[in-house]
Amino acid sequence: QVHLVESGGGLVHPGESLRLSCAPSGSVRSFYSLAWYRQRSAEGRELVATITHSQMTNYSDSVKGRFTISRDDAKNTVYLEMNTLKPEDTAVYYCNAEQWRDRIRYDYWGQGTQVTVSS
Repeated sequence: QVHLVESGGGLVHPGESLRLSCAPSGSVRSFYSLAWYRQRSAEGRELVATITHSQMTNYSDSVKGRFTISRDDAKNTVYLEMNTLKPEDTAVYYCNAEQWRDRIRYDYWGQGTQVTVSS
């Protein structure tokens, strides 16, 4: 079983920055991809950013140019750097790890960290 430990959420004002961290129990390089999702209250979970095993990245249109996902192999951690935060970025952010074994996809999730952007 893979465990993902997230940290870095909090309360900030519009325009400020936050950095989320996600540390999996296995090596970050053992996963096909690592991603950040978010869930606003009463809505479904939305994909925010992805980084693949080969370090290719992808972002949702709503965060492109403001958020950056990165991976530090030495620290075995994935980060989500969030700049120019807006009130609509308020959500619970979840780290996700995708792994494939015997052609079966496995998804693992962190416990979530709250990000609140408010004046």
